[in-house]
Amino acid sequence: MDSTPLILALGNPGPQYERTRHNFGFMVADAILAQASARKSMALKSLQTSGDFELFALTFGGASCLLAKPMTYMNLSGKAAARILGKYALPATSMVVLHDELDLPLGRMKLKRGGGSNGHRGIESIVEHTGTEDFLRLRLGIGRPQFSSDVVTYVLEEFDAKDLVALDAVRQAAVKGLALFFRRGLNEAVQMLNAFRLPEPSAPLEKMDTPGTLG
Repeated sequence: MDSTPLILALGNPGPQYERTRHNFGFMVADAILAQASARKSMALKSLQTSGDFELFALTFGGASCLLAKPMTYMNLSGKAAARILGKYALPATSMVVLHDELDLPLGRMKLKRGGGSNGHRGIESIVEHTGTEDFLRLRLGIGRPQFSSDVVTYVLEEFDAKDLVALDAVRQAAVKGLALFFRRGLNEAVQMLNAFRLPEPSAPLEKMDTPGTLG
């Protein structure tokens, strides 16, 4: 890669938002940080933990990169993005933004460069502050509510308990796919991430008579 890549995860700060759908990007970033904390080879280093963002340096997928979580609210995410890019003299094209996506169901994700915001306030803010749409996005599906008028409430609600297994599977696959991106490049990562599907639920085992029992 021509410059140090920046992974920018989107979410809202504070414990009240921690498990909400809008914080899916933060959840994937936290999984990367947990992995890096457990592996000395990933050389995790905290660079900033207060102000407009939390920022870390690490080795991920064999590449030296930065990982940031804006501590502004979602609609001001671009402010943190622009400050980090400016501080480290990085082009916006070096950035991979992790964010929730209404137009994909939970269990699906899509890695792509550029495109519109689809109404996502965090993406709109980044485009506004960087002046470009030409950055990578890992769109993490959360599905849509039944009625469009419920979107604001929906994204700020916590994931349903029934969704937690799927959530964890996506998060693990996203970490593997991002590592593949840094190691092998965009094409292989797109193939892996965009083709991801949740495993089929196991069929219940048929009840079998226990040997030696009388029925």
